Amino acid sequence: MAMIADNLQEVRRRIAAACRDAGRPVQSVTLLTVSKTFPASSVRDAHAAGETRFGENYVQEGVDKIGELADLRERLEWHLIGRLQSNKTRIVAEQFDWVHSVDRLKIAQRLSEQRPAWLPPLQVCLQVNISGEASKSGLAAAEVAEVAQAVAALPRLRLRGLMAIPEPAGDLVAQRAPHRALRELQESLQAAGLALDTLSMGMSADLEAAIAEGATIVRVGTAIFGGRPAASAPVSL
Repeated sequence: MAMIADNLQEVRRRIAAACRDAGRPVQSVTLLTVSKTFPASSVRDAHAAGETRFGENYVQEGVDKIGELADLRERLEWHLIGRLQSNKTRIVAEQFDWVHSVDRLKIAQRLSEQRPAWLPPLQVCLQVNISGEASKSGLAAAEVAEVAQAVAALPRLRLRGLMAIPEPAGDLVAQRAPHRALRELQESLQAAGLALDTLSMGMSADLEAAIAEGATIVRVGTAIFGGRPAASAPVSL
């Protein structure tokens, strides 16, 4: 637990410094603690160190942790940030609070239909393949406006904004470019009348660049929990 608490303190320091450099209040950036591949006990330790928002890549792993941590359910906010297949939308609609990875209208429609009426609206972001990588999920930038308007009209969902996992880059200038493109895309949607307030972008290696370009949620796992096994997903969140 001490390691997680110390790492969280360092990540918070980085966020505060990046906000200061960007002339932004630190309250404008939310830390999403990415707990994929780590046990529920690590989530419990991070919660004890002050965190309440946790991101999971894999549906079943996330659902299992939600169950294991049922005693904390009212105090934790669960975010799905990984690829969502259409055959798993029901359990996500029933169990999660946010979905960052809506990458096609069909997924949003199923989440809308399957979100229980007694729960608050499911908070969603559209995932954008901002770097145009063949290996990445997400909408092409040219598709986003039409899909965003359709998703915003669905009941039981609230469209909050956009999410991206840019291609890794080696320096701050290169890192900022895709984050800037995502921000500009969101600004065009806002100009078209959509009330969006969330840019989910920035991870352990590039959160400073993301904050400089307007990120409101940064998704950090490795810098908090440590490295993951080599067999896990190739992107370090």
